[in-house]
Amino acid sequence: MAKDAVLLGALDLAREAAVEAAGDDALVGDHLSATTVEDRLVTHLFACTMPGYRGWVWSVTLARAPRQKVATVCEAHLVPADDALLAPAWVPWADRVRPGDLEPSMVLPYIPGDGRLVQGYESTGEEDEDRLANWELGLGRPRVLGQDGRTEVADRWYRGSHGPSAASAMASASPCSTCAFFIPLTGSMRMRFGACANEWSPSDGRVVSVDHGCGAHSETDVERGATQWPDPDPVFQNDVPVALDLTAEPEPEPEPAAEPEASAEPEDQPVAEASEPSEDEVPAEPELAPEPEPETQAVAEAEPAEEATPEDAAVAEPAEETEDAERQAD
Repeated sequence: MAKDAVLLGALDLAREAAVEAAGDDALVGDHLSATTVEDRLVTHLFACTMPGYRGWVWSVTLARAPRQKVATVCEAHLVPADDALLAPAWVPWADRVRPGDLEPSMVLPYIPGDGRLVQGYESTGEEDEDRLANWELGLGRPRVLGQDGRTEVADRWYRGSHGPSAASAMASASPCSTCAFFIPLTGSMRMRFGACANEWSPSDGRVVSVDHGCGAHSETDVERGATQWPDPDPVFQNDVPVALDLTAEPEPEPEPAAEPEASAEPEDQPVAEASEPSEDEVPAEPELAPEPEPETQAVAEAEPAEEATPEDAAVAEPAEETEDAERQAD
């Protein structure tokens, strides 16, 4: 495709058209490119300096008639380039709404062709559904759940937090179908779902599957262990009044400190002779001999010790026990 020199050179005309479309000369930037679309048809692109339109460009298309040397403006408008900042694609409200978005003050619009619903006289299939359709016709709701709607609801409930895959259901020993607080639904949902009526259950007032479960089952029990509280003192109650003395007891006086006793002699030093106690009298503690002076002690060590008699040995043994008792008291 041959390039048109007349259209490619008409930059001033293209810029004037872009400024007229933008409404301000400051919003039109430098010339970016010129593209030949067809014979005698060229598009010029100018940068857009408008705030908030990053990557957008001003597009001006020029044309000329055959055998004419004058260019004319076909169109001029703002278009996005490849890296333009664009708004997200529009999504219908029915596809944007999610469970939990509806607030108390909101109202959803009417859906004429809702695929989940059918007219009351169109509901056919099971016996209870036919009876429901006959009753609804002209007397109650104009539309009821169809087969597709019931299947969708059952699958969503079964996969939810009140189905068999919930943590409480896997930890439960018995399913909800055997619980006295389980109220089955009517119609075709009776064999799969019911309502929980136990106020102690986390599923109270909610629809649960028959194979759901929790720790508030009516037929389960746990082993009762012994109490960990200490046994209280027994209290005896009778009809005889007993006077209680509520006066505070006086605090005991502190005992005087024991005086230190004289240190005992070493065991290897000979014990002084003591008189033999009689049978009726308790043997008194033997008096310890005073330590001799250095010269006297040297003489005593030089003299041989007298041999102890059996009676003296009997007296020495209680003396040793008395000395041990005095050491412990000190």
